[in-house]
Amino acid sequence: MSHPGATASDRHKVVIIGSGFGGLNAAKALKRTDVDIKLIARTTHHLFQPLLYQVATGIISEGEIAPPTRLILRKQENAQVLLGDVTHVDLANKTVDSVLLGHTYRTPYDSLVIAAGAGQSYFGNDHFAEFAPGMKSIDDALELRGRILGAFEQAERSSDPERRKKLLTFVVVGAGPTGVEMAGQIQELADQTLKGSFRHIDPTEAHVILLDAAPAVLPPMGEKLGLKAKNRLEKMGVEIQLNAMVTDVDRNGITVKDKDGSSRRIEAACKVWSAGVQASPLGRDLANQSATEVDRAGRVKVNPDLSIPGHPNVFVVGDMAFVEGVPGMAQGAIQGGKYVAKIIDNEVKAREHGTMPKPREPFSYFDKGSMATVSKYNAVAQVGKLEFGGFIAWLAWLGLHLIYLVGFKTKIATLLSWAVTFLSRQRGQLTITEQQAYARTRIEELEEIAAAVQEERAS
Repeated sequence: MSHPGATASDRHKVVIIGSGFGGLNAAKALKRTDVDIKLIARTTHHLFQPLLYQVATGIISEGEIAPPTRLILRKQENAQVLLGDVTHVDLANKTVDSVLLGHTYRTPYDSLVIAAGAGQSYFGNDHFAEFAPGMKSIDDALELRGRILGAFEQAERSSDPERRKKLLTFVVVGAGPTGVEMAGQIQELADQTLKGSFRHIDPTEAHVILLDAAPAVLPPMGEKLGLKAKNRLEKMGVEIQLNAMVTDVDRNGITVKDKDGSSRRIEAACKVWSAGVQASPLGRDLANQSATEVDRAGRVKVNPDLSIPGHPNVFVVGDMAFVEGVPGMAQGAIQGGKYVAKIIDNEVKAREHGTMPKPREPFSYFDKGSMATVSKYNAVAQVGKLEFGGFIAWLAWLGLHLIYLVGFKTKIATLLSWAVTFLSRQRGQLTITEQQAYARTRIEELEEIAAAVQEERAS
């Protein structure tokens, strides 16, 4: 069926898939263009993903980094927000299929912007997700917050020293920016916020391990900054294990294979996975219908103008697109979304005036640098050839992230939460529920029950 609220219009129809940095910026950049925009996303919010780790460790609330997409675009009259999980793009008929609560809706397009992002990659071991949640969604962050704080609560009630040790061991897999930030915040949570709040255990005895199969911390940021981050984490008490590849994950811990080929076991109740990303499966859907190719991570190899081969009206931006020299970061998606919007605006206006559109110039990415926080008052930053760390880098990190948060209210709320955390030992978001911590397991149980019922009915 066609989507509800659809109206007949002679205006150019633009469908945008995804409400992340790429999709939202493409929609906003088309505000003054004479087009009808349908933004279809599987969530009702725009997620500021770089701050998810702060939700997971109780610094900020999920609402501070996930404002409703409808409210962001409510004053943009040419844009309609539609909730749904896009399952198929029909390139031949120029339609998009999306599913909501079991119903499939079909939306036609003249121009299509695919910015569906990427999910966590477990390198073919998807069953790891049950025991080591990733850091790609609000659900992930809330689940991790429940598991992290729940581990301390369980340790308080345990009289078994070995079990307490396992409960107070936290393993973060992946020493990229997310892993570094997560490990540092778990250590600070244990050493500062929770210190003295238990009677049977000492939270400062928590053992945080950051491990990676790579030989360095923060490989994309270079040896100098990686070493700065590593030294700071170790000074805080985080144990760094490099050249260590995870081969198995279960409820009670992980199995690691070291560089010499030997295997060992780490007993840990709480594990965090931040080791890789996998692009949306829509990329392979496109590849099955066109000359488009995808890389090992599922990213679409696009043309210089971010369109796909043979379909100049279909664009892929953000984490889904493979563009040489463009990292999978927010800036790549933001710039890509705005670039594609300019192309659509140019060509729509040319048709209105009966003129030839300006030739498309290749997408050019401007590298604004990369940053990662290590601890309170400490970060590392890379801006062009300039590399620096410490307090100045931390201030730069704060300022940059405030700038890119969407909405004045969101900026103020986040700034207040940071003030509470960074000027004291307190954190304002330490409420947890069993449902948050174990929702993934409960959903899987319900799916198994539903499957069993269907099988019984079929027989």
